[in-house]
Amino acid sequence: MALAQRFALPEIVGRLLAARGVDADEVETFLAPTLRALMPDPSILTDMDRGADRLARAVIAGQRIAVFGDYDVDGATASALLYRFFRAVGSEIGIYIPDRLREGYGPNAPALRRLRDRGVDVVVTVDCGITAFEALEAAREAGLDVIVVDHHEAEPRLPVAAAVIDANRLDEDPAVRARLGRLAAVGVAFLLAVAVNRSLRAAGWYRDGRPEPDLLRWLDLVALGTICDVVPLVGLNRALVAQGLKVLARRENAGLAALADVARLDERPGAWHLGFLLGPRVNAGGRVGEADLGARLLTTDDPAEAARLAARLDGYNAERRAIEQAVLDAAIAAVEHDDIGPHDPIFVAGEGWHPGVIGIVASRLKERYHRPALVVALDGAVGKGSGRSVTGIDLGNVVIAARQAGLLVNGGGHAMAAGLTVAAERVVELRDFLASRLRPQIADVALVPSLAIDGTLQAGAVTPELMSQIDRLGPFGTGNPEPRFALPAVRLLRADVVGDGHVRCVLGGSDNGRLKAIAFRAMEGPLGPSLLQAGGGIPVHLAGHLRPDTWQGRTEVQLLIDDAALPAGS
Repeated sequence: MALAQRFALPEIVGRLLAARGVDADEVETFLAPTLRALMPDPSILTDMDRGADRLARAVIAGQRIAVFGDYDVDGATASALLYRFFRAVGSEIGIYIPDRLREGYGPNAPALRRLRDRGVDVVVTVDCGITAFEALEAAREAGLDVIVVDHHEAEPRLPVAAAVIDANRLDEDPAVRARLGRLAAVGVAFLLAVAVNRSLRAAGWYRDGRPEPDLLRWLDLVALGTICDVVPLVGLNRALVAQGLKVLARRENAGLAALADVARLDERPGAWHLGFLLGPRVNAGGRVGEADLGARLLTTDDPAEAARLAARLDGYNAERRAIEQAVLDAAIAAVEHDDIGPHDPIFVAGEGWHPGVIGIVASRLKERYHRPALVVALDGAVGKGSGRSVTGIDLGNVVIAARQAGLLVNGGGHAMAAGLTVAAERVVELRDFLASRLRPQIADVALVPSLAIDGTLQAGAVTPELMSQIDRLGPFGTGNPEPRFALPAVRLLRADVVGDGHVRCVLGGSDNGRLKAIAFRAMEGPLGPSLLQAGGGIPVHLAGHLRPDTWQGRTEVQLLIDDAALPAGS
């Protein structure tokens, strides 16, 4: 109530701010996050000035630059951002995205040598490179200057490079690491572009009528990569996404506009649309199709080409969903067959599993079993693994420890996600190593599934006006979760199955209000059958998120159901 009264806010907004730990000094910045208030001087990052100066010299001297990016959304957006920036300042630049199946993750020596043979002088790695020791040593021997732009956990040893820009370097200033260590790679790339632009300005590059680029016009790319890499939406990340969503709404990027069209996005884009509609389609090329397709889409200015590329990504996304379901079914069967202890992580491996979907499958297993999960796709003598963790358990450090122990060909990551390559003959040894390191952490963390509830509502109180008030706390995501509300003792006036196992409902409240609701993929678990049973008029408590529902120009609100429970005594 105090925050609501002091800042003339609706009571519900004040309550939600207080529940998120926002104090009075932070309210205005939280509700209106701006780069002016939250953007740091890029020079506070170790090696930033060194990297920016080297790239500025390359631009002025006409040297060729290449971006070596990861094949996920963060890598594609960071690559596209730097491509657009260097093209705008008059530099010749190319993008290299490694093939997931043939080359694997991160820089590799043959690819870097090929870039050098093509006349490239400087390579910028984005979303990769912090542990690419052998590959970057080979690049140095070939005469390439490499600038690492990454955000993954580093080791005490750093790769040989002209500059290593990563707030998660162990020798980084702790205050800088606390402030910028949660940036996605595209956020670090944006800071690099700001720093290079400043170096070029200081060198007089923009004299004689050469235009200085507007870096803010590319914040739509930064927002997409930040959301899809599931980094916390706090501090600078929050400002980058908030401002990037405004840019995205202008549909100035031909590729993003075409992607929105194939995803049937016909309303003002929000963080949810980026994470669940646009991001998976950009990712699909790297997972099951052409690794560089996402970056090509995000760099084209030709609407016709953008439409073609977006359609191909949409097709790959459908293919990805089918492959993912098959691997998920096999992985669940493997987990259920194993004797999993109460503090064991989930670890499954399968021959012939598509490595492009194992990260998604790991995420689904994590959600299903409420503990860290790692999935390994075996292909003969080699396995590619991907893992996802839960809050409070640092999976990246454990994977790095496995690599340092000699169990992995390659591996790394951060607290919530990790990737690795392992010899098939060492998979069992790796499983035991990870279990021994993770069991104590799992034992110390409460892994009982729970839902945080921000308040209770009656069906009749859920209106577009309420939705607009709640949206003032957005953008929502990791670190700033979308508010969840409980609707007590509502009746399901209708409940039926639609689409791929979704359950659609019409709710009736004790206040005689009505509200539409949907539970996605609910028939995969007990929630769906429970809702269908309650459709007979049994009162039920529901918990979920509110989401705008736009149809034929009208905007209403529906509840996205997370869970349901029968009242006591029913």
